[in-house]
Amino acid sequence: MAEITLGLLVLRASDLEKSLAFYRAIGLTFTQEQHGSGPVHYSCAIGGTVMEIYPGEPGAAPERKSGGATMIGFSIQVLDETLKALSDLGFWPANPPKDSAWGRRVVVTDPDGRAVELNEAKI
Repeated sequence: MAEITLGLLVLRASDLEKSLAFYRAIGLTFTQEQHGSGPVHYSCAIGGTVMEIYPGEPGAAPERKSGGATMIGFSIQVLDETLKALSDLGFWPANPPKDSAWGRRVVVTDPDGRAVELNEAKI
């Protein structure tokens, strides 16, 4: 059986610029795109996966433990630096970082209410 990989992740954002700033603070580098007469959006490559941020209608993601909710996770180099960059934009985790079997981790909420796990791997 063929290996399955994740090829595309599309996030809809009620405030495109605010979401773009949030994900840039995590360390992602985006390129502006527009396909034909479609909306301007932003794209980046994460390994073999393309992540795109598109404009969306105002709203909020379901509470992270509710059906239909999605959590996104990123492995990052230095958690404290990333948290500082996010706090400079006005984003703070609900709880302080904790050590786990996978490293030091924390969950923050993006501008549209999605849970985003940040994990600094053990050295």
